[in-house]
Amino acid sequence: MARKNLRVELLRYTWDPEEIIAMGAKLCYFSADISELKKGIKGADQTKFIQKLMEMGHFSPIEHASFTFGVEGVSRSLLAQITRHRLASFSVQSQRYVSELSSKNADGVFDYIVPPRIAELGEEYVKIFHQQMKQIQEWYDFWVEVLGNKGQESNEDARFVLPNAAETKFILTMNARELLHFFSLRCCNRAQWEIQALADEMLRLVRKVEPIIFAQGGPSCLSGYCREGEMSCGKMEEVREKYSKI
Repeated sequence: MARKNLRVELLRYTWDPEEIIAMGAKLCYFSADISELKKGIKGADQTKFIQKLMEMGHFSPIEHASFTFGVEGVSRSLLAQITRHRLASFSVQSQRYVSELSSKNADGVFDYIVPPRIAELGEEYVKIFHQQMKQIQEWYDFWVEVLGNKGQESNEDARFVLPNAAETKFILTMNARELLHFFSLRCCNRAQWEIQALADEMLRLVRKVEPIIFAQGGPSCLSGYCREGEMSCGKMEEVREKYSKI
């Protein structure tokens, strides 16, 4: 169907991240060469050392661990938000090279995201939203045809009528430190609903493979005060309960 939902997959991550993080941290205070440092760390349990690093807020070594996600079922609106996180790498499905012609879509309408508040109004309003997407599809098809249906040459201008609701897909890589920063901002109750849902799912996935680094992953109020000040949601205890279970 044309309506899409969020899907996130952890595609790759640094193998044995605790080992490389420990090497990075201990090198700062190690007088011998790197081969000796490696021998001392290889195969040893670094759990307590990593926990100590996190408690001390010594985060620069965790930048050596990176995580790559495949994301789909999100809107172009979300894409505009997430690319503001500059310490990340993105590969995004192109609206220039990938046509949105109705003839190339199984349902005759480009894939799109329905905001929850609209969905909560009931099926009648979801159908209205769908009809609006269908109308936009007709406009898109019109412009592709008028522009000569020349593939990317036509697509690159016809896409200007597509809405923020249009679905996109991307691959995203962040290091562990930037992920913690991302979670502190985007898991917050005051974050926009779609990017908050994405951040929650990304956090769930990385906690499975690296529970020590991401034990306190989530909004800033998990381990301190709410940074939103007077604009706080006022639900700190509920938030802490939620992220203790992710």
